[in-house]
Amino acid sequence: MLRTNTCGELTKKDVDKKITLCGWNHARRDHGGVIFVDLRDRYGLTQVVFDPSHNKKVHAIAEHLKREDVLRVSGKVRYRGKGLENPKMHTGEIEIIADDLEIINSSLTPPLEIDDKAEANEEIRLRYRYLDLRRPIMQQRLITRSKVAQSVREYFTSHDFIEIETPVLVKSTPEGARDYVVPSRVHNGKFYALPQSPQLYKQILMVAGMDRYFQLARCLRDEDLRADRQPEHTQIDVEMSFVEVSDVHEMIEGLYKQIFKKVLDIELKTPFKKITYDEAMEKYGIDKPDLRFGLELVDVSNAIKGSEFGVFNSILEHNGIVKVIVVPQELGRNELDAWIKFAQEHGAKGLAWMKVTGAEGKKSSELKLESNIVKFFSAEIQEKILKATKAKAGNTLMFVADKPKIANEVLAKIRLKLGHDLKLIEEHDTKNFSFCWVTDFPLFEWNEDEERWEPAHHMFCMPKKEDLVHLQSDPGKVKCTQYDLVLNGVELGSGSIRINDPKIQEEVMKVIGLSHEQAEKKFGFLLEAFKYGAPVHGGIGIGLDRTVALMLGLHDIREVIAFPKNKAAECPMDGSPNDVEEKQLKELGIKFDAVKKK
Repeated sequence: MLRTNTCGELTKKDVDKKITLCGWNHARRDHGGVIFVDLRDRYGLTQVVFDPSHNKKVHAIAEHLKREDVLRVSGKVRYRGKGLENPKMHTGEIEIIADDLEIINSSLTPPLEIDDKAEANEEIRLRYRYLDLRRPIMQQRLITRSKVAQSVREYFTSHDFIEIETPVLVKSTPEGARDYVVPSRVHNGKFYALPQSPQLYKQILMVAGMDRYFQLARCLRDEDLRADRQPEHTQIDVEMSFVEVSDVHEMIEGLYKQIFKKVLDIELKTPFKKITYDEAMEKYGIDKPDLRFGLELVDVSNAIKGSEFGVFNSILEHNGIVKVIVVPQELGRNELDAWIKFAQEHGAKGLAWMKVTGAEGKKSSELKLESNIVKFFSAEIQEKILKATKAKAGNTLMFVADKPKIANEVLAKIRLKLGHDLKLIEEHDTKNFSFCWVTDFPLFEWNEDEERWEPAHHMFCMPKKEDLVHLQSDPGKVKCTQYDLVLNGVELGSGSIRINDPKIQEEVMKVIGLSHEQAEKKFGFLLEAFKYGAPVHGGIGIGLDRTVALMLGLHDIREVIAFPKNKAAECPMDGSPNDVEEKQLKELGIKFDAVKKK
């Protein structure tokens, strides 16, 4: 080894030892002829002293050191002296008096600071990712990711799971997002797809009798990007045979209990809370609720019936709803105008409001509502609103009236923004982790634009037994065994008990418009496998990137991925995606007809 120690391990007990360190010149200071260098590697910093009275030759070399030069330093460990220690550094009690210095490699002036205090803009960070990753905070994030991955493998191996890799070049099948496709050189005109998930293959592994499978799988989806999405991400993929929903939940709760204890030394309380999809939509307007704070939504559609407010009446007559969020403080006119604008920007036609006045602690019958629309609501209806919302004096009621989907979406966004604005939740919370399972999802949802049913999640979720009778007659009534794992308002993963009966699978495919011939063409290999005895099986796919990000109080998964893409799905560091040579295209049988965009 070129070094005897790392830059983060030497302490007072190592005084007088002769050692050799390797690392980067983090900082250089010249104090009256004596040069001090903070030598850095991923383990920490060690102060090195170049004193001309000790070694003139070495000191002369040190005079020309630049930031980020790669160095090899040999010398003796010495105590810094009382009052000169740096308590912020693990190595802060000691320093190295240099006997020898080798510049392994010199560095240009870096285009960004290798420091956690000064963060460069995103494009610079991604362009020079290898420099960004030298920053201690980025190295700690990747170390945490590594620890989580190790804990996952350790946990599943201890529970008799087999780690199995599934193919990266697969058959293109519709699973929701667009596929990335790879042309075949051997079979010109034909393409492989990169897997959006190992879904079909892990089900086939259950047919193969593997019983308990897991994998840290790479998943690739050609979709629009945002903070919690990347073209490629890593999924903790799990499948189990002969299980019920509760078995999968118990196994995954145990996994997270171990991860959080081993990596963060936090004891999670299990079992996690369970909320049905209908309850989540009713109370929070979203199927991934943040349970760290209250502000539950209230449907007041029945309470306001018979009012003289035409806007609400018209929406109710057209199968809409009126829902309210109770803000625990009085809002001024400017604040209310800002909320109205916010609601409209997120899809609402408008936002109505009422202020609750009266003495604190009074019953609802003794409170009053004030607003420019209150005159359209009788005293009796006002009391119904107050009872339904359980509002108190000083509260502000915000109403959204629209189709259920729009009303819920808008109020869910208002609720989350209120949570942050009112400091009910912290921006980078690493102490409060609120898990829940959302269960009993609808199997189908109606696509109004295309006027057809499509899978609400995917078509392989087993319908509830009691809802099988509605498959063809009323698909909107069919609930399934899908469950989502949610943490602090973020969906970590989704799973279900799978369909293992080829007849039921074909019935589901029929509902979404796949004929027998189309089903055979796209999924024939899965349907055929089921005909040879498929066990009851279920599992889940969980985002490893999202898990690590939330554990660190982050919302952008790029912060825990070594080499992510930017928002345009490009890598500024290596220049991908890039043009390929004409020769490669000819070998693949590809010719561009479209004009390239500049």
